[in-house]
Amino acid sequence: MIALFKKEVGSFFSTLTGYLVIIVFLVTNSLFIWVFPGAMNVLDMGYADLETLFIIAPWVFLFLVPAITMRTFSDEHRSGTIELLITRPVSEIKIILAKYMASIFLVMVSLLPTLIYFLSIYILGNPVGNVDVGRFWGSYIGLFFLAGVYTAVGIFCSSLTGNQIISFIIAVVLSFILYIGFDSISSIPILKFADHFIVRIGINEHYKALSRGVIDSRDMVYYIGIIFIFLFFTKFFLQNRK
Repeated sequence: MIALFKKEVGSFFSTLTGYLVIIVFLVTNSLFIWVFPGAMNVLDMGYADLETLFIIAPWVFLFLVPAITMRTFSDEHRSGTIELLITRPVSEIKIILAKYMASIFLVMVSLLPTLIYFLSIYILGNPVGNVDVGRFWGSYIGLFFLAGVYTAVGIFCSSLTGNQIISFIIAVVLSFILYIGFDSISSIPILKFADHFIVRIGINEHYKALSRGVIDSRDMVYYIGIIFIFLFFTKFFLQNRK
């Protein structure tokens, strides 16, 4: 499992994929936070807050995480090595977890430099350090779990097909539905009686709760449950192929 994890991480950084993910994520967020004028620009807002990062990042990850995961199993399908991989004396769940952890590792590497944003906001506070630290770390935890769900969805989609583009598109659509789709569904008049329940199915409601700095075990259980479900689906499809 460790050897497969190292192989996956190495393959990310042996091509431009890993570097592009990190660069695109940081540049996109930096432009909205510091460059583009408007309500999201920290300097224009007039108060030290990183809310822009936690509004933009889920949408950026919506495309970048599927770009990371689309090759995890699709490459194996395309090259014909999937049969060799799943017949090795390593359980399917270990293979899946190794690829999942490698993908999460790359996402976390892209998040680490954003701590510079926090340091900048911390210094810009008046007085220095006048920031809502609890809300900041709650938002970071929420972003981590949201990326974890996107990654599980992406790996599941990659296990369905040997075409990376198809895997990418399905992962983007599924992640979009999970993130914001249920909010739209809940607004349908005929479903008004169950709107609160429908909203709670989606990621966004739980992400907003964590972004307020409220660490609720129910939100954590929700994220872990969604991740487990999609990893289980991945295992199911791999077993069928075997």
